[in-house]
Amino acid sequence: MTDVAALDRIADALERLAPPPHPAPRFDQADAFVWQPDPDRLVPVPQVAGVPLDQLIGIDRSRRTLLENTLQFARGHAANNALLWGARGMGKSSLVKAVHAEAVAQGLPLTLVEIARDDLASVGRLLAMLGAVPDRRFLLFSDDLSFSHDDTQYKSLKAVLDGGISGRPANVILYATSNRRHLMPRDMIDNERATAIHPGEAVEEKVSLSDRFGLWLGFHPCDQDQFLAMIDSYCAAHGLRIDPDTLRAEAIEWQATRGARSGRVAWQFFTDLAGRHGLAV
Repeated sequence: MTDVAALDRIADALERLAPPPHPAPRFDQADAFVWQPDPDRLVPVPQVAGVPLDQLIGIDRSRRTLLENTLQFARGHAANNALLWGARGMGKSSLVKAVHAEAVAQGLPLTLVEIARDDLASVGRLLAMLGAVPDRRFLLFSDDLSFSHDDTQYKSLKAVLDGGISGRPANVILYATSNRRHLMPRDMIDNERATAIHPGEAVEEKVSLSDRFGLWLGFHPCDQDQFLAMIDSYCAAHGLRIDPDTLRAEAIEWQATRGARSGRVAWQFFTDLAGRHGLAV
């Protein structure tokens, strides 16, 4: 009897130490959430930081393709998972957030859920949570995705792309961004092929991961005309008036000092320009 009483006291103490379970998320209170495991919870994002769809210059084909795919999915139709890969700062993440915002603006029940690469091991639990809300559609977003040679997180990603034995919930789709087309460094692929007994099999599992995305959208460095068009678009959107020749000269000097042209560099220049003209952006 004493042993039973002691066990009861221990159980009561453990219950007091354990954190209370997080309440189920209210998907009607926010259009976007961030997944945080241990303990599992979806943290609402009141305002998603993003760029309007019409200000994403120089990526017309990718913008059109991803928007069509997203609206199809949000309307309850079939759609593909998408991998946005390529040059840094060319609007991959901004495009994902922009197409989500467009779907929400059209009144479609699409919720954005961001999951960090390091939390992919918990994605099965997240899918179970989202699959239990069939009246909403969920856009699962993993930004800046890549894997090293000893990384096993990619196996968790297959649960989203293939769904395993239970299948991926019909109300969930995945968009991922990466600087790498195959989600792993090119030199790593070549090295493993060169040193393996069966070169083709050595990296097939990891390389084939990118093949599981139905859409591949490539992003490439912009030229000078596109770079200047981006800046003109920002100026027009924020009502900043400046002599065109002065604007062009300053923009070209800015990108020369940075040694690169991209949408990110264009926005950084505009932020500096707006600040010098007393504007908040």
